[in-house]
Amino acid sequence: MVTKLRDSVTFLPLKDLRFAETALQGHTWFMSSMHDTHEEGEVQYQHYPSNSSKGRLLCIKGRDNHDGAWNSYAFAYPDALPENATLLRGLTFVSYNHYNYDNIWHGLSAVVPFVGWHRRVGECAVPTRWVLYHWGELRSKMGVWLQTLMEATFGGGGGGGGIKIETFEGMMNEDYEVACFEEAVVMRHNEGGMSRERRIEVYDLLRCKARVFCNVSMEGRGANIGLTMFMRTGARSFRNPTVVIEIFERECAKVEGCRVKVAYSNNLTFCEQVSLMSYTDILVSPHGAQLTNMFFMDKNSSVMEFFPKGWLKLAGVGQYVYHWIASWSGMRHQGAWRDPNPDPDPNQQCQYPEDDRRCFTIYKSSKIGHNETFFAKWVRNVLNEVKKNKQEQKQSQKTPAETKLQQLQLSGCACG
Repeated sequence: MVTKLRDSVTFLPLKDLRFAETALQGHTWFMSSMHDTHEEGEVQYQHYPSNSSKGRLLCIKGRDNHDGAWNSYAFAYPDALPENATLLRGLTFVSYNHYNYDNIWHGLSAVVPFVGWHRRVGECAVPTRWVLYHWGELRSKMGVWLQTLMEATFGGGGGGGGIKIETFEGMMNEDYEVACFEEAVVMRHNEGGMSRERRIEVYDLLRCKARVFCNVSMEGRGANIGLTMFMRTGARSFRNPTVVIEIFERECAKVEGCRVKVAYSNNLTFCEQVSLMSYTDILVSPHGAQLTNMFFMDKNSSVMEFFPKGWLKLAGVGQYVYHWIASWSGMRHQGAWRDPNPDPDPNQQCQYPEDDRRCFTIYKSSKIGHNETFFAKWVRNVLNEVKKNKQEQKQSQKTPAETKLQQLQLSGCACG
């Protein structure tokens, strides 16, 4: 019987071409033969072994990193694994990402459901390894920022030395041997299937874990207002950053306790970014992946976002991702300024009408101008709101113990 069960294991393409054109319309072609477990407000996931899999384990032939159609998967009973199979002990997270793991926003969207599952199941649900797929193709690494965040959240998978990204090296030869997993959780969707309440809980946990990992203490922060200008170089940077910085410094100087910090994300480590955001009440930054760091701020902190010309008409829904993450992580998105004027650089001029979709390839990387009157009034209003909120918090705090507890709750660090 065991031989018959072993011989009956059937491998299916990891990339099901039936759904290749509809993956963004409620379906996914990634491991499409079994439905997700979907709990109201929670993540959608597949768990092996489980009642849904009839006690079978997940097995993968999946090391091709150029064509996902060459990768395949199957289900097998623990005592009847396929020939040439290697059983990998521990918990394995198998991630499908429609985009990539290098961009911190797209990478974060893919891993948030795993953190949600971990939070719901319990602290002991720590992965021994990760298996990463992009369009069915195996990926061997995450971006440094994302991998460090996962190390902060999950530790070293029980073995220390950081998280393990499985590449199957030394396990699968040219005959394509099989890896089977003692326990596996598969996410075929990003965080879009989670309720706002669940996402806020996940971001609270991520904030807490990152601050602990980076040894960031919130003691003695007081009533000061931290205004951080998180700048970019190159695409979507300010054309005249010196003038823009002066506008915000001038308005900040009018408010007692306000301090401006100017930083560039491309020369900060992960922990330096966590520390910077932890002491930020108002984040001022052009549209870009660096804004993902906003969830490291205390909840109810403010975000001010800036765009070059052309984004409103041409960029699609992707331009609103930082509105969304602000809502999901408990921040206040204070609106966006969209430059009405084109970049004077001749290389940033579009020969087509400005509402022509082809112009976006040019406008996407344009630099951003400024409007001194508007910027000054805008930040003045945000500063007044933040100052008022801090005063109200101070008045509501009665004892040092209550003050400390409230700070922990606001920061998301009252986690267990």
